[in-house]
This record gives sequence, C-alpha cells and structure tokens, in this order.
Amino acid sequence: RALLALVREDQRFNLVSALVSAGSAHNGTPVFPELSTSLRYAHDWTEVADVVVDFSGPDGLSVALDFCTTHNAALVTGTTGIDAALQSKLDQASQQIPVLHAANFSLGVAVLKRLLREAAAALPDWDLEIIEAHHSRKEDAPSGTALALGHAAAEARGTMLEKDAVYVREGRPGARRSGSIGFAVIRGGDVVGEHMALLLGHGERVELGHRATDRSIFARGALEAAAWLARHKPGAYSIDDLLQ
Repeated sequence: RALLALVREDQRFNLVSALVSAGSAHNGTPVFPELSTSLRYAHDWTEVADVVVDFSGPDGLSVALDFCTTHNAALVTGTTGIDAALQSKLDQASQQIPVLHAANFSLGVAVLKRLLREAAAALPDWDLEIIEAHHSRKEDAPSGTALALGHAAAEARGTMLEKDAVYVREGRPGARRSGSIGFAVIRGGDVVGEHMALLLGHGERVELGHRATDRSIFARGALEAAAWLARHKPGAYSIDDLLQ
C-alpha cells in the first residue's frame, strides 16, 4: 500500500501490474478505486514490465524471479528470511538481469551499517550486541537488517558472522565468548522497525541506532532503487551502489 501511494504520484513510473496471492481478498478488485483506471489486483503475471518491486515472502520472490528472468525485467526486492537455495537462485538471476536485494531500503539504515562497520573495526576487542524490534506480524527473526548489520561488523573485523553469531541465551550459557556477536529480538504491537548496535568496553560503550516511524521510507527507497536499477546492466547491486 505504501508503494502504491507513492507510485501513483510519481511521473517516472507507469504501473502495469499489482500482484497479490490467489487467495487474497484484493484479488480482482480495483487498485485505485477512486481513479478512472481499469487496473486491478491480479495473482498472475500478464503484463511485461521493465522493473519489478517485490516485498512479499520467499514464495512470492521465487515467482517474481521466474518472471523477471523470462522477460528480462530488473528486480528490486526487500524480501528477507530466504534460504540458501533461494539465495543461490537470486545470485544466478543476477547474471542475466539487474538485481538489487536489500534487507532494508532506508537510507538511514544504510548509513548506520557504514558507521557500525567503522566502529567495529576501530574497536575490535569490544563486545558487540545487536537488538532489533518489529511488529507482531513479522515472521523471521532476527530481522534481515539485523543480520546485515552483523555481517558488516564481522567482515570489518576480518571474520564471519556464521562463526561468531549467538542467537539464543537461556539457562546457564556461561561467560560471554570473546569475539561473539549477540542478537536480541523484540516482537510486538505495530513497531515499524528499530535497530540498535551496542559496542561495550570497560567503563564505556558506544550505541548506534536507527528507528523507523513511517513505513513509507522503505517504499520511497525501493522506488528510487527501481528508477536507478532499470538503467543498469545485469548484476547484483546494493543500496551502497545506489548511494554512490
């Protein structure tokens, strides 16, 4: 809905399809009932597009990838919680079409990741904890953004998140392992998205955070990415590429 509200007023775009699942209550209904347009929500791909913007789920992303590779359309996706097989499919698609996959389309989060990368490298012996909060309907945890922050910090320290991440602490887990990166997850209410990285030393700590209060920031970033990506050659792109 946030994407539709913005794209309707953006003269750079001509919206040709709005896709929903077959069982959606919106399927077959007008996309803009207040406007004199025949565009309706659909569950199948009938119109060719220059660029597809996807914020669905793993199943929806897989279908979008098939469409884009078949029709040589660029793909902007913010879907998270994907497994290794779908990630491999995404990587393979980027050899044929331009793909921009980001866990978060907020420009503020992009800057946060840069700052954390610098801080983690400058303070390599400090403990690092990442805390994230989202609405009660979010299905994956930790969030894709939290994981992206963890990867950025681990790479800055010359290691890998897969080796250093700690996702669960309960009972008597013992003392904190040096070099580990801890994650804490909060789910509840209508929280749009909050991320905090804590670097904790002896007698001091550094807190880097971002709080989203309006979901339209993600839609706005995705549309900027779509306009930018449609002009590029096949390849895998990031928000950092867009900012540069």
